[in-house]
Amino acid sequence: MLNNNGPRYKRSKLERQMNVDVFWCVIILLVMCLFAAVGHGLWKFQYGDKRPVFDVLSPEGTDLSALMSAIYLFLTMIIVFQVLIPISLFVSIEIVKICQVYFIHQDMDLYDEETDSQLQCRALNITEDLGQMQYIFSDKTGTLTENKMVFRRCTVAGVEYSHDANARRIAMYQEIDSEEEECMSHGGTLPRRDSVTSHQSGRVVLRSHSTKSHRRTGSRAEAKRASILSKHTAFSSPMEKDITPDPQLLDKVNECSSQLDFMRFHRQPMSQLPSDLCDIIDFFIALTICNTVVVSSPNQPRHKVRTRFELKSPVKTIEDFIKRFTPSRLTSGSNSSSSSSLNRSSNKGCSSLLSSPSAESTLTKLNEEQLCGTLEQAFSPLAPCYDGKAPGNPEEGELRYEAESPDEAALVYAARAYKCSLVGRLPDQVTVELPHLGKLTFELLHTLGFDSTRKRMSVVVRHPLTDQITVYTKGADSVIMDLIKDPDTGNSKGKRQKKIFFRTQSYLNLYAADGLRTLCIAKKILSKEEYACWLQHHLEAETAIQGREELLFESALRLETNLHLLGATGIEDRLQDGVPETIASLRKAGLQIWVLTGDKQETAVNIAYACKLLDPDEEMLTLNADSQEACAVLLEESLHYIQAKFFCSSGDQSTKTFQSNFAPFEMYPSSSLSTTSSHTSHFLVHRLGLVIDGRTLAYALDKSLEDKFLAVARSCRSVLCCRSTPLQKSMVVKLVRNKLKVMTLAIGDGANDVSMIQVADVGVGISGQEGMQAVMASDFALPRFRYLQKLLLVHGHWCYSRLANMILYFFYKNAMFVATVFWYQFYCGFSGSAMIDQWYLIFFNLMFSAFPQLITGTLDKDVSEETLQRLPHLYVNGQNSEEYKPYMFWMNMIDAFYQSLVCLFIPYFAYADSDVDLFTWGTPITAIALFTILVHLGIETKTWMVHFKLLLFYPPFSTLALVVFL
Repeated sequence: MLNNNGPRYKRSKLERQMNVDVFWCVIILLVMCLFAAVGHGLWKFQYGDKRPVFDVLSPEGTDLSALMSAIYLFLTMIIVFQVLIPISLFVSIEIVKICQVYFIHQDMDLYDEETDSQLQCRALNITEDLGQMQYIFSDKTGTLTENKMVFRRCTVAGVEYSHDANARRIAMYQEIDSEEEECMSHGGTLPRRDSVTSHQSGRVVLRSHSTKSHRRTGSRAEAKRASILSKHTAFSSPMEKDITPDPQLLDKVNECSSQLDFMRFHRQPMSQLPSDLCDIIDFFIALTICNTVVVSSPNQPRHKVRTRFELKSPVKTIEDFIKRFTPSRLTSGSNSSSSSSLNRSSNKGCSSLLSSPSAESTLTKLNEEQLCGTLEQAFSPLAPCYDGKAPGNPEEGELRYEAESPDEAALVYAARAYKCSLVGRLPDQVTVELPHLGKLTFELLHTLGFDSTRKRMSVVVRHPLTDQITVYTKGADSVIMDLIKDPDTGNSKGKRQKKIFFRTQSYLNLYAADGLRTLCIAKKILSKEEYACWLQHHLEAETAIQGREELLFESALRLETNLHLLGATGIEDRLQDGVPETIASLRKAGLQIWVLTGDKQETAVNIAYACKLLDPDEEMLTLNADSQEACAVLLEESLHYIQAKFFCSSGDQSTKTFQSNFAPFEMYPSSSLSTTSSHTSHFLVHRLGLVIDGRTLAYALDKSLEDKFLAVARSCRSVLCCRSTPLQKSMVVKLVRNKLKVMTLAIGDGANDVSMIQVADVGVGISGQEGMQAVMASDFALPRFRYLQKLLLVHGHWCYSRLANMILYFFYKNAMFVATVFWYQFYCGFSGSAMIDQWYLIFFNLMFSAFPQLITGTLDKDVSEETLQRLPHLYVNGQNSEEYKPYMFWMNMIDAFYQSLVCLFIPYFAYADSDVDLFTWGTPITAIALFTILVHLGIETKTWMVHFKLLLFYPPFSTLALVVFL
């Protein structure tokens, strides 16, 4: 707990501004008390040696000096005028915010029927900030998209399989969805960009795009049908798991499996298998086992394995490893020992961290007889089924896959469609079922989990068919393609590998241009010596006391080199319903939207066009740099391009204005930058789109370049940051918030968005399929991105408007009531006496004026919901703080002092030359003041009729009305 700082405490912008005005109230109180004290001293001084009739003596019974009387009166006036300090304002604000949150929770438009979830308000003190947002930073996957991954296309060994039947199946779901929308009168289709030309690295690419698009949403009916299953298993909707295999690829899988079965029966080495077929079977084995997916079934929840395995003692040191696997031991083992050695454990396969099992690491080399005996035990005698369903999974006892991410689930379901099924997982082994071969058990030696730096994961297994130590790796194409072993072009095999590499790269570009999420699959075969050498360093890293994480990271990098490329996959992540309309409305409201994603650049750009973040008619700046110097050149060129294009042609005056506003970004310190940002925030935004990759973003966030990057970014209408890490996301949000002094909102759905959510002024979590980390760290939780529109434009606008007006009214009513007592001091020698009964002063904030303002602060609506939705630009009111400007406080105070004069002198002149007592004269003053305060509130109230009915039955109001009437 001492090391856990936790998220920063968030205070609303309105609250910070209100605290300044409370401080001014203290200053006004002190000035009034000082004025009264000086007046009392002068009044006492003018009597000289004659003591006033009503003078107060000292405790000893002697007369007080004028100075001491002034000091005592100063303290007395602080007590009399203390109502001016709005202590009860803070309590009233908390009550109003709780009521506002209650009504937001009751809004059925923010309830999602599919997931049976609604908006959650996890922070009660920043509701008004929802109406003052200026920048929105959004994640893409799971936030703008459904995070329901559907296997669409793949390429294996340089051959592309388009899965046309699976594409038609997905289109069928979309047609059903469209029919439902027509029946429900929800119309509208959403465009998607079909292709994007590749971006050149190292220079700015400026061009316009005009493309056609199609819709990327799934069927709500399908989601409802899957809701029951989804409660038990994540990522298991029919669209995700019922994959239609490509016939050509399915035939090759069956051919490869039958040849392997034939070779196993005749004890032929697997090396005789053709290279293309070998890559195909390895590709699907990698899809099946290179993950942390847990297998469960309705009858047996987890880890369903039909056979028991004998585990040997763990390998403690490298010497133990060498001793155990000496040739004498390998040749003297019995069949039973060989069988057990096949299934020795290695590590916890379900771990998502970078780990390896120092407890149990095995590397064996069996002779031909031992291998044959082991394989006979490893293969299941049950014949696989070929009825189009997953093998070994009857409908009643169908296996369920529980994955950490939807990508893993999509790949496992895709492999199962080709009859390569994951049927069991233990910490030390993975059991798969292949056509013709039955069940094979892979001994799981190590699992090198995925992390945002390596952007890949690997598993080290001992292959039951070849008895070789094999590394299967899957990850982002940007890193996997750089780890592929350079082929030897001197032979035919090397030329084939080079051809496969370039073909796979071209298909990856096509997948990304089509908006698909791409992953590369590769493998590596280790010899006994290579594995022993790596294992020695890995055991040292595991047992290290200092720098253990860094050593484990280096160990993983040492293993994942010189890989053999197997293929790549393209997975479709469908756009959420209503996202384009929501982004368009937020744009009209004056909000700047930046998307920060870890996806490939082409994929992110395509989705950005689909959700209307990028407009086909606007120019796009693409920044891709390989060094910090290149990044600086790109930013400089971009600044000159923006200046030349948008300002030089519009006249000398515009150019001078641009240069004066632009100068702080280039040469002045950050302090001067922040002072001018508020005046030029809307001036520099143009129809430009900025796309920047993660490597360039890392350079741009350097202290020397961050101002230039910010100048370019804020000049653009849209900003898209690709391949960005969680740390980079938070750094971008912090840079904009601190430098531009603007209100920021961050929205995401996964653990990688937590830092971004906590840094922003308002954090919004999407309660999606990637756990609850983002929701737990957020201030507000939404089921869908489209609900952000009503949350900001309607509820945010109302909350800000209500609280701003309530705070100003609170200052006014307190000052107005206290000022009546202050004016009376001129007629009582500044003695501190009051013509108002002390009970009125005590109950003024507690009873007489508390309830009406709580009603207006909770229920008042300056504009109806329909108008706010139809006219999003009304939201600019809150962005510019139009409801609560600094001068409004002083205008209210002046108005309060003026009205108090009127309320005092009307009874004063009415009772002139009469013999009424003090409280008989003060009661009408109190009544008129309270009546005026309540009428003032009625005038300020927008939905006046509703509140008037409530105020009519408010007892103080009725009593005062009766007193005034009499």
